[in-house]
Amino acid sequence: MNIVIKNATIVDASNEFHQKQVDIKIENGVITEIAPEINHGDFDTLFLENLHISGGWMDASVSFGEPGFEDRETIDNGLTTAAKSGFTHIAYQPNTSPVIDNQSVVSFVQSKATHHATSLHPIGAFTKNQEGNDLSEMFDMQNAGSIAFGDYKKSITNANLLKIGLQYVQDFNGTVIAFCNDATIKGKGVVHEGIVSTKLGLKGIPPLAEEVVLARNLFLLEYTGGKMHIPTISTAQSVAMIKEAKAKGLNVTCSVAVHNLVLTDEVLSNFDTRFKVNPPLRNAFHQQALINGVLDGTIDVITSDHCAIDIEHKKMEFDMAKDGTIGLESAFGALLEILPLNIVIEKLQAAKHLFLKESNGIKVGQKADLTLFDPSKKWTFTKNDILSKSKNTAFLNHPMKGVVYGIYHNNKLIIK
Repeated sequence: MNIVIKNATIVDASNEFHQKQVDIKIENGVITEIAPEINHGDFDTLFLENLHISGGWMDASVSFGEPGFEDRETIDNGLTTAAKSGFTHIAYQPNTSPVIDNQSVVSFVQSKATHHATSLHPIGAFTKNQEGNDLSEMFDMQNAGSIAFGDYKKSITNANLLKIGLQYVQDFNGTVIAFCNDATIKGKGVVHEGIVSTKLGLKGIPPLAEEVVLARNLFLLEYTGGKMHIPTISTAQSVAMIKEAKAKGLNVTCSVAVHNLVLTDEVLSNFDTRFKVNPPLRNAFHQQALINGVLDGTIDVITSDHCAIDIEHKKMEFDMAKDGTIGLESAFGALLEILPLNIVIEKLQAAKHLFLKESNGIKVGQKADLTLFDPSKKWTFTKNDILSKSKNTAFLNHPMKGVVYGIYHNNKLIIK
């Protein structure tokens, strides 16, 4: 597709045109010219109000359901939703049926994503069927296109298995994703353990459930070497431990979910299961520590942790409802309410560097991998803004700042 994007302000601190308004010419998916004004000739043109452009964003944790749970979300509609939400890449979690634990399922989900503007990158399960007993076929999956290996929302209880896995993946430069949650400490807890859980009479999940497993995993990483990514941390002590591990030189990165940054357990007063997530929404003390961790660079990535859940498993008693919220559509607008634009863009792009080893530059000669947005518009997220098949959003009726127009990627322009 040949197009000239007009009057776009580039948001890219490494770019000579950073914070400058320019035209961008794209021919057959490649940026061929950037200038204050470009004669578009017979090219199509795109004008959008207060248009800003950054390198494309990547969501490091997305769950649709297909194969096996298409009633929650399909790959086709999910990738369209991701594109209209500003994401040119997504990391696709293995909690499908069958589980993404072998080369054939990796190839299947990739085939379903063909011809979409947003690229899908499978995460292979760390253990067979995500059961925590035997290592999966990680080498074969990486050759087929998996970008990392982890059991979604499941800690590896067998420390020796995690040790062996960390040693094994070093032969092919693989990354282990190690979710941290001690099920025995969590017990029957469903929300953060604290004042709110006591008032509501709900069983609490202490921060210790996350922190004790994180401490063990960091000790294992120090022993084995290799690369480890800790997804969706939620406590102040987790931030401190990862900061210390990085200072020691360990090759560890981490992410935080948008909802854990923006919301606290105070929203649980009406027992609304839209707010039941894993890890749980914590109190303001932990929320501020997470924000500080983003600002000082301890937290590498912000993810929507988009998890589609059908209404039958959400509209029920709080104790029985499944964990998870969709978040692609609301991620950008929610983040700009609490963080500066440059930080939001940096953290939404960071997963591309970590998992794909790709730069985010907007330069002549590079393939166009762009997100288009207006960072200033104020609005409220309503049911009409939900593009996902599932409607389990924690951000319904939440105030937003900044709207996403769409993306240009894989030689396709997708505008909402």
